[in-house]
This record gives sequence, structure tokens and C-alpha cells, in this order.
Amino acid sequence: MLENLSKIVVEDPVDLIISQIKGLIGSGTIKPGEKLPPERKLAAHLGVSRNQVREAIHKLQIYGIVKVQPQSGTTVTGIGLIALEGLLSNILKIEQPELKSLIETRFLLEKEATRLAALHRTPEDLIEIKSALDRCEEKLSNGGTAIEEDLLFHIKIAEASKNSVLKSLMMIITPDLVTSFTEHKVCTKDSNNQTINEHRKILEMIVNSNPEGAEDAMGSHLQGIMEFSKNNM
Repeated sequence: MLENLSKIVVEDPVDLIISQIKGLIGSGTIKPGEKLPPERKLAAHLGVSRNQVREAIHKLQIYGIVKVQPQSGTTVTGIGLIALEGLLSNILKIEQPELKSLIETRFLLEKEATRLAALHRTPEDLIEIKSALDRCEEKLSNGGTAIEEDLLFHIKIAEASKNSVLKSLMMIITPDLVTSFTEHKVCTKDSNNQTINEHRKILEMIVNSNPEGAEDAMGSHLQGIMEFSKNNM
């Protein structure tokens, strides 16, 4: 009898929130440039906690679907990326060899993004990068792996590069990186202190407008994942 019963999977409220918001954007109910309701109102309307709404918005920001600005709220960035993400999700069904190529591509993109960020960053960019860094450090300090928080830090650097194509490429590969890093257990608690120190070094070079130092710091930071890809994929 048991073989005729299907396992019940209870969906995560955070995933359901993300799905609803993406659906509203995709249907045009929420248009690019419009703001989402405040977290408090969203939580009350959806019957979930503010922490769950906050986590959903955080993930939507990582995937480039919304932009969160202090004191300004959460703004929808556009639907073009969502359509592109849907297309690439079919193309980038990452297998072992392709994941290695994806990591190599990230290495090249991020070194250049960090170099450009050191040249073009604004005071507002530094605030955004620092905020992402603080959030990542908080989770790492508590023993978490902070894969998504880590990638948000890197995306904020890409935004500071002022190269829209480079930033778009980073946004495209990010969802697959999150999935792959989780599946392959790339990030471990043992490396948390090292990651924090390397992130701080990268930010220091960007703050000091040192493009060569920033590029080198990012290259050193990503060397570990490059070695992992060579030895395990």
C-alpha cells in the first residue's frame, strides 16, 4: 500500500512569497520602477512573519529582480532579467564539467569587476557593499555558510563597476552558482574566518581606489574555489 502513496512536500513560505512576487512581475501587475509594499504590510497580508518576507526580498535582490535601498524601500528592477533567467535555466543545466567552466568564468568576470569598482565606485556603492559585507559576516560569524549573502557581496561589487554588461553576466550565472555551491558543499564553516578577512581586504582596496590591489585581492579570494573545481570536478 505504501508504494501507492506520494510523499507530501510542504513548501517553504519564503519560496511561496518569491513565487507570488515573480508571478505579479511577470504578469505586469507590478511594473518596473514600482515599489513593493513595506515588509510589515506584506507580512500581514500574506499571513507570514516579517523575517520570512525579508528573506524572500533578500533572495529576489540576489537574482536581480528587485533593488533594496535604505529609507527608500524595495523597487522592482524589471522583467527582462526574469525572462533571460528562465531561458538560461534550460541552457545551464549544469553538469560536472560545465560547473568547472562556470567557476572559471566567474573568476575572470569578478577580477575585472573588482578592478573597475575600485576605479568607478561612488560613496553610495561603498555603503551598499559594506552593508552586504556586514550581513555576510554576521551569518559567517554565527557558523553559517552564507552562500547567498556571499554572492550578494560580489554582486554589489559588480554593480559598483558601472559596467552593465559585466553586471548582467554576473546576475545570470548567480542562481546556478548558488545551486551548485550548495549541492557540492563548496563552502564550509572551517573557512569562515578566512572568507571574512579576504572580503575585508577586497573592500579595503576598493575604498582606497586601488584597482590592481582590488583585482589581486579578488583573485586570491577566488583561488580556493578554483582549486576546488580542478580537484573535484
